[in-house]
Amino acid sequence: MTATATPPVAQAPKAVTRPGDKVFSGLALAAALTILVTLTGVAAFLLAKGYPAFGAGAEDLGASSFWTLVGPLLFGSVLSSALALLLAAPVAVGIALYISHYAPRRAARAFGYVIDLLAAVPSVVFGFWGITVLAPYLVPGYQWLEANLGFLPFFAGPAANSGYVMLTAALVLAVMILPIMTAVCREVFLQTPRLHEEAALALGATRWEMIRMAVLPYGRSGVVSGAMLGLGRALGETLAVTIILSVNPTVITFNLISGQNPSTIPANIALNFPEATGLGVSVLIATGLVLFVLTFAVNYLARSVASRGFSGAAG
Repeated sequence: MTATATPPVAQAPKAVTRPGDKVFSGLALAAALTILVTLTGVAAFLLAKGYPAFGAGAEDLGASSFWTLVGPLLFGSVLSSALALLLAAPVAVGIALYISHYAPRRAARAFGYVIDLLAAVPSVVFGFWGITVLAPYLVPGYQWLEANLGFLPFFAGPAANSGYVMLTAALVLAVMILPIMTAVCREVFLQTPRLHEEAALALGATRWEMIRMAVLPYGRSGVVSGAMLGLGRALGETLAVTIILSVNPTVITFNLISGQNPSTIPANIALNFPEATGLGVSVLIATGLVLFVLTFAVNYLARSVASRGFSGAAG
């Protein structure tokens, strides 16, 4: 019995490495390392300069401890940013869906340009708009909320006659983070596989049912990423909140329409840094370190949630 010769296994051709590929790979690696080094340097600077504040006594801080001092500021930052995200997220998703799946092509292009331009407006402009236009306009609404929903802690009042309250600041922050959230959601929705959309429509789904079954599950990671990017910007916003809010840095309250408002970490730094000396500078830098850690944690959580969402959509 004659043995059958086994044909030789064809080897895959080796990829050709071009000089341009090496240059691009090196530049990409250098950019990534630069970001890591920069973040490490910022964290080290904040820790070194703010460390004296963590062990300072009550007579130096004006509070029982550093955490007692930073607690109301951290509360104000989280409260204003969470409110802004809650107000902006549904609107951003709705605008992105309209641009990507409802609007005619020319109108979608025009809306996209407007959204992108809105992201370029300086924060100080939003702040002055909020204090001169939005705040006085919303005062009757705040008085109505106090009269009809005053049993809720959010609208207990007394409503401030100036309108310089936490809810006004949150509305302005919502307008500020709306462009970046809308842009991210729009790009993700536009990348939904066309075959998935056509298959849903072929099975008799309406346009909204197609969006609910095919577009939103696929774009879940993008929605989360856009929301966290917006939250990161709201947490770090300084001028708009400083201009609008009438703050008391020691107050912790959920009342959104009263004149007693908690301050935020960025606003507190902006207001007090020019006159701070010695340990006061260390205290402000230490509060900046707390905000840095909070923002880093929010972005890390967003990355993990977005990765799981993308894997689920792909599966």
